[in-house]
Amino acid sequence: MTAGDIATGIAMVLIIEGLVYALAPSLVERLLEALRLMPLETRRRLGLVTVATGVLMLWIFRG
Repeated sequence: MTAGDIATGIAMVLIIEGLVYALAPSLVERLLEALRLMPLETRRRLGLVTVATGVLMLWIFRG
């Protein structure tokens, strides 16, 4: 994995997040409110599951 690969990945995340904010700002507000109401431990688990999923996807796709 090169610095270019990392930069490409970050750029893709920024593009996708920017599209979500541009195309569905009210949905983002509802999602943030739902996260705020979610217990802290649930948010922590959700974050850990997200990280694990990302690592697994990298492992599968990058070998």
